[in-house]
Amino acid sequence: MAIIKHKEQRVGVFIDAQNLYHSARNLYSRKVNFGEIVKEAVGERKLVRTIAYVINTESQEEQPFFEALTKAGIEIKTKDLQIFIDGSKKADWDVGIAVDAITIAPKLDAVVIVSGDGDFVPLVEYLQKHSGIQVEAVSFKKSTSSKLIEAVDDFMNLEENPSQFLIGYRKKTSRSRIRPQSKPAAKTNSTDKPKPKPRTRRVKK
Repeated sequence: MAIIKHKEQRVGVFIDAQNLYHSARNLYSRKVNFGEIVKEAVGERKLVRTIAYVINTESQEEQPFFEALTKAGIEIKTKDLQIFIDGSKKADWDVGIAVDAITIAPKLDAVVIVSGDGDFVPLVEYLQKHSGIQVEAVSFKKSTSSKLIEAVDDFMNLEENPSQFLIGYRKKTSRSRIRPQSKPAAKTNSTDKPKPKPRTRRVKK
């Protein structure tokens, strides 16, 4: 299927916030600018809906992050972090994202999945086959499933311009030191003898 993008195309963006958060932290030790990602992924097309799927923790330390998403015009859906008796934790939105994407698909021409999780491959194939819509993925290639990249109609690699999509990221530039050229030593004639220093005579008082 050839990739098609035009101004009248209706787009829905579904953000797996946890997946992208951990990818950015592991690869760059930076936080993601989700607003910029949505802007670039949609382009000049019609944005119908943008949903970010996030996890609530007991400390509530993620509240500023939720507020930042809301200010960027991104709808958020929250789920509490599950902590089991053995201490293990579970926090994923795979099923929730899949259900929403399939439900909203009839109102869309393209679905953008912001995640590198290979578990979304069945969702991609279902949307392509049963809804006949275009499916795109956005993530960092190094942390993205190769099967997901193969399955989608288009893949946007955030690694191509990390300074645009990461908060506080600056590209490291290697500076080569330029050593000052040393002046060539003056040539001396081997027959020339060094002139003796003039002696100073002390006058007794």
